[in-house]
Amino acid sequence: MKLFTMMKEIARNTVCGPVTRNYPAVKRAPFPGERGKLVMEEGKCIFCGICAKKCPSHALTVTRKPEQSWKFERFRCILCGSCVEACPKKCLHLVSRLEPEDKKD
Repeated sequence: MKLFTMMKEIARNTVCGPVTRNYPAVKRAPFPGERGKLVMEEGKCIFCGICAKKCPSHALTVTRKPEQSWKFERFRCILCGSCVEACPKKCLHLVSRLEPEDKKD
């Protein structure tokens, strides 16, 4: 019986096309409700630290002194969007992962 099942599977796979995508040429559509990735516009940021205080997973660290810096731990982030909503200058954004990034020369 297993032989017939296996032959049926082989015939089906031979007749049908591949089940995978040709990735670089054919990209998949994003899943509904996908939040994407966090992007920051550093020129707008005033380094107030509100985003770091609102982050439930503590993925953001903002230091004001002696140098202003902003650190994001992407593996700790749960992409909830709390930091985006809390930012007073709206310099944080959640964008789709499949959007092309701006290349700076």
